[in-house]
Amino acid sequence: MHLHQTSPDAPIVVYGATGHTGRFIVAELLRRGRTPVLCGRDVVRLGEMAREHPGVVCHVAAIDDAAALDAALHGASALINAAGPFLDTTEPLLDAALRNRLHYFDTSAEQGAAAHVFGRDAQVREAGIVAMPSVAFYGALADLLATAAMDEWDDADSIDIAVGLDGWHPTRGTRITGERNRAVRWIVDDGELRPLPDPAPTREWNFPPPLGTQETVLLTLSEIVSIMRHLRSRRVHSYMNLAPLRDLRDPSTPSPVASDERGRSSQRFVLDVRVRRDGYTRLAMAQGRDIYAVTAPLIVEALERVLAGEVQEPGAWTAGEVFDAARFLGALAPEHFDLTLEYEDEESEETSEA
Repeated sequence: MHLHQTSPDAPIVVYGATGHTGRFIVAELLRRGRTPVLCGRDVVRLGEMAREHPGVVCHVAAIDDAAALDAALHGASALINAAGPFLDTTEPLLDAALRNRLHYFDTSAEQGAAAHVFGRDAQVREAGIVAMPSVAFYGALADLLATAAMDEWDDADSIDIAVGLDGWHPTRGTRITGERNRAVRWIVDDGELRPLPDPAPTREWNFPPPLGTQETVLLTLSEIVSIMRHLRSRRVHSYMNLAPLRDLRDPSTPSPVASDERGRSSQRFVLDVRVRRDGYTRLAMAQGRDIYAVTAPLIVEALERVLAGEVQEPGAWTAGEVFDAARFLGALAPEHFDLTLEYEDEESEETSEA
């Protein structure tokens, strides 16, 4: 099967354009000279955003209104879904992309939503499009880092991922998704998907300064589903430090506030990936600012590469599966994050897991 050909200059529909992450994506598309189409459910907020971007087309469409979605997607080359909860939006928006034969990307952190896209690979191939879920801080970034660290290794004993945040001011969408997503979370043990233990185990993780050594908890998101698509490892575990989780669970924690000219908050992140095989450790790390803002260059870079023809076959793919991971990450560093790739001669005690 061959990719369905669309005009490389055709508009990009951003569903959820008025949301916090959606606004970053629209800004990134405009920065790269792309034509975004603003789409969503809230006519008032769409109108306000349209006034901020004169000449940009807007469409109001509920996720269950197929006719309105088709009208919004007419003549476009791709659909970016930035509207959660993705357990609710993924299926109808992927259906719309399939009907209109245009590429689909989303920013989902939910394992179930990512698994749904991968589970429809046959339909995606038949439509001749690329469908790529979880192209975001949670999902693609860890997948790309793990893939870059694996390099020529065809398997690994373990892939350990740690997210370190100096705080977390969640968006309204993040809170709604957390309330909506009660599905079982998955880890990889003995090469197979297994339910996350309850209670989830904790461990110390030695992050670089200024975070330093932090207590973390096993907490898995869509990166597990993405990595398992194409990397062979007996164990894949993801951790997060406890401080931002306390912020997330506190209903009084405010939403993020812009603190620079790009609209990014002051939040700092570290995404630390350790891949081990036969006593050797490889490290891949991204350090930057604002987990919501960094999603925009990640997803737009993936879209640009698909439209440029880097992906030759249609299908449901992960970013690490179809792109040269080190080159992809290098294209975004150091403007959007600092990137570290290191190979160690032997496994150190501080990074090993009992």
